[in-house]
Amino acid sequence: MAHKKGVGSTRNGRDSNPKYLGVKIYGGQAIEAGNIIVRQRGTQFHPGAGVGLGRDHTLFALVDGKVEFSTKGPKKRRTVSVVA
Repeated sequence: MAHKKGVGSTRNGRDSNPKYLGVKIYGGQAIEAGNIIVRQRGTQFHPGAGVGLGRDHTLFALVDGKVEFSTKGPKKRRTVSVVA
């Protein structure tokens, strides 16, 4: 005897892979040049002194030092910098 499967079960079963976004190194922590500070979609955090911006908006350290988060400018932009 033929049975119809529950309609939902054949239409489910899809999900995207996790992207592991977010802050990787927090304020006050030591960092080496080349290490990733923030993985993000768009510029939630903007690069400051000693920080580079990757093609996918990843922020990374250009120099060794300590990570510092701050808000700057009239738009209150969240900025990440690395101070020696």
